[in-house]
Amino acid sequence: MVDDTDLRHLGRAVELAARALESGDEPFGSVLVGADGAVLFEDHNHVAGGDRTQHPEFAIARWSTTRMTIAERAAATVYTSGEHCPMCSAAHGWAGLGRIVYASSSAQLVSWLEEWGVPPAPVRALPVGEIVPGAVVEGPVDSLSEEVRGLQARFHGRS
Repeated sequence: MVDDTDLRHLGRAVELAARALESGDEPFGSVLVGADGAVLFEDHNHVAGGDRTQHPEFAIARWSTTRMTIAERAAATVYTSGEHCPMCSAAHGWAGLGRIVYASSSAQLVSWLEEWGVPPAPVRALPVGEIVPGAVVEGPVDSLSEEVRGLQARFHGRS
């Protein structure tokens, strides 16, 4: 169940996505929060430079494995503007991170891109649960998914 604390952190992930867009990058943002509620790490996409692996969820996985214990990672929550792609899902699973809460789903993004005539990504969109069986995943969150849709529309020149 997504509560007010979740919405606050998820809102920050959407703010980071907007920051990415403002810097000329794809609008995705993520926040790692420890079991005690402390924000441990936050980032946004950095793929505009040509390295398509520079996703914030992947950065969170890498950061967490060198700075958190296995138990701390399992108790943490990743908040993200968009559901993890397969690469980031795998990194999340390998790092042993806990719960994921996302504003918009991969299925929503695929639908929006099809609607706008944007060619599909080179990697098939799959739900996190298909990559990381047993992952605790919550989303999409309707109150924020429309905001994410707007960011994606601006990025793809559809607003």
